[in-house]
Amino acid sequence: MVRGLVLLMGLTLVSQEIGLRLLAFVLEKLVLGSAVVIAMIFQSDFRRFLERLGRGDLRQMFQHSHRPDSKPDRVIDEIVDAVKELSQKRVGALIVMETKEPIEAEEITVPGVEINADISKELLQTIFQPSTLLHDGAVLIRNSQIFSAGMILPLSQRKASRQLGTRHRAAMGVTEQISHCLCIVVSEETGSISLAEKGVLNRPLTSNKLREILLGRFGAEAEERSAKSGFRSLSRQLLTQGGQLISRLGNNPVGKTPKNSGSSDRKEPP
Repeated sequence: MVRGLVLLMGLTLVSQEIGLRLLAFVLEKLVLGSAVVIAMIFQSDFRRFLERLGRGDLRQMFQHSHRPDSKPDRVIDEIVDAVKELSQKRVGALIVMETKEPIEAEEITVPGVEINADISKELLQTIFQPSTLLHDGAVLIRNSQIFSAGMILPLSQRKASRQLGTRHRAAMGVTEQISHCLCIVVSEETGSISLAEKGVLNRPLTSNKLREILLGRFGAEAEERSAKSGFRSLSRQLLTQGGQLISRLGNNPVGKTPKNSGSSDRKEPP
């Protein structure tokens, strides 16, 4: 969209320079309309930018990481164990996990109740028990804590299967509107486990498959393994190139004329 807007602005300048006034007028209106449309599409990003600018978080504005926040493997195990037991008991659950950056309160229909407690499978199971007041909402996982519970999420407007209930539509809806999060769903009717990301629902999942996905995305050891593999690959390349260079120097030492050289030491016949 930005490239298209820049192209329209360039065509506007060119048309003004060569004297095509009517075309320049039309292109000016298109540029203005395109800028308004882009502002409407990215209004949440613009709002977040202005909020950070107003708070003076200039360093946070320019420091954007595409890697999800790492979480200790113990935290992931606690989440997966809680989901597994909720699935076995057919207790519905909805767990939102932040990935790149915090979710703003304005992006959620009802923010819920702040908890700020360490993650444990017992606490997660207690929150989603049907006898509690917060069991119908979603839980938000921020870093290694349960940040809030009882959140009401926006529902997806897509046409979905009849087998999917309100929790699944909420998981799809929140990941459609907020790209930097994942959402785990436990069905109350069937006990099946699902994982939503960017509006796409991955289901059904086993607890082992869910643990594998979360470890790949959030595991503290994942980044370390990636760094080690990258270092090993670089070391292997350097050793290979160094060996090839030493081999060439050994075959063609300095001062020795190669066999296939264009020059010759043979004497001319008389």
